[in-house]
Amino acid sequence: MIPKVAVIILNWKQPQLTLDTVNSFFKTKHSGFDYQIILIDNGSPDDSVKIFENTFNKNPSVTILKTKTNLGYVGGNNLGIKYGLKNKYDYFLIVNNDVLFHPQFLEKLFKIIKHTPKSFLAPKIYFAPGFEFHKDRYTKKDLGRVIWSIGGIIDWQNIYGSNLGIDEVDRGQYDLHLPPSDFISGCCFMVSRQFFLDVGLFDEKYYLYLEDVDLSRRAIRSGYQLRVIPDSIIWHVNSGSSGSGSNLHDYFLTRNRLLFTYRYACLRTKFAVFRESLNQLFIGRPWQKRGVVDFYLGRLNQGSWK
Repeated sequence: MIPKVAVIILNWKQPQLTLDTVNSFFKTKHSGFDYQIILIDNGSPDDSVKIFENTFNKNPSVTILKTKTNLGYVGGNNLGIKYGLKNKYDYFLIVNNDVLFHPQFLEKLFKIIKHTPKSFLAPKIYFAPGFEFHKDRYTKKDLGRVIWSIGGIIDWQNIYGSNLGIDEVDRGQYDLHLPPSDFISGCCFMVSRQFFLDVGLFDEKYYLYLEDVDLSRRAIRSGYQLRVIPDSIIWHVNSGSSGSGSNLHDYFLTRNRLLFTYRYACLRTKFAVFRESLNQLFIGRPWQKRGVVDFYLGRLNQGSWK
């Protein structure tokens, strides 16, 4: 039988951005496997569902799932993963709704995972042209080749994650000598069905932020190899709508960093981050303070973010 790939895309109040991603995916090549797009609307209060139903009502390759409320990145994607597991899909591609694809990106990933199923795979991710963090740094020739992520690195002394290669122009510097990744970004990754049976789904305690880092650490503990495939390429349309300094970022990153620290860090780092959290209670921004309080009171998942 031909292997089946579940392509899980999550939408919340961004129907046009999501349509651009889906339409870009339709232009990709997929020899050797079939796919089904599992498009999940995460409780959008706008007309996203109506737009999707009108657009895809005659397209059998798109399945639309709807939630009554916003379940966060974690809960929304878990809904799609559970659907894929129930319907016996062989492989899963989890992808953000703000990316564009090289036509051969999925074939490149599938070729690897077909032969090494104990892999946790990601493509090379560029900024989409014009969506770089530092637009004045680059020439016109550089656009479309500015790296957003080619793997993830954790600073284990301070518990901060960063994307390997971010803001660098890709000149092939990572193609032959790519450092090992500590985590795979949730922006786009591919795994086998067995991955979720071995590792589990996203931990819903996180709701949003660091859930991909947590999943990566559990994958490593379960014997999976984290790999970025440099000749599999996508472009991230980075909107920055919930970036550093926003209340959303302050709350979930502060709280979830504590959750991740207490699970995975060494004792010395746990103590240092604990002291830092006490300091945040006095001098942190309002939603950082709330994130600290909610962690120690066990208010996880959506927590105080209502």
